[in-house]
Amino acid sequence: MVTPEDSATFFAADAFARHNGMKCVEVGPGRAVVKMEVRDYHLNSHGTVHGGALFTLADTAFALASNSHGIPAAAINAEISYLTAARTGPLYAEAEEYAVNPKLASYTVRITNDAAEKIAIFQGMVYRKTPRRD
Repeated sequence: MVTPEDSATFFAADAFARHNGMKCVEVGPGRAVVKMEVRDYHLNSHGTVHGGALFTLADTAFALASNSHGIPAAAINAEISYLTAARTGPLYAEAEEYAVNPKLASYTVRITNDAAEKIAIFQGMVYRKTPRRD
């Protein structure tokens, strides 16, 4: 099982997430919460949070949750649906494991704001590099 220190090291190695102002709030087996304070550079030309920033937030929580078992996991599919526009933050991405087997795992990530309004929903699947048993 992954320790909190392992999760912190894993997150610290994600330069893109750090560059975009993501903060790891919590990681547990099959789950993670990531926070993003909305800054001017997260906004699109409509004055709302850019879809790419929301995807990055969700993908970061997805990565932490899917790698929380100590087995390297890499995304093989991901999609997001934007439910309402966000203009300010903070925003939170909460990833939860939906199904897991030795080679594949599926996750749902919900993005909300401080008022618990639903901003987006993300679903992703990973390939798990489970060691072979010879």
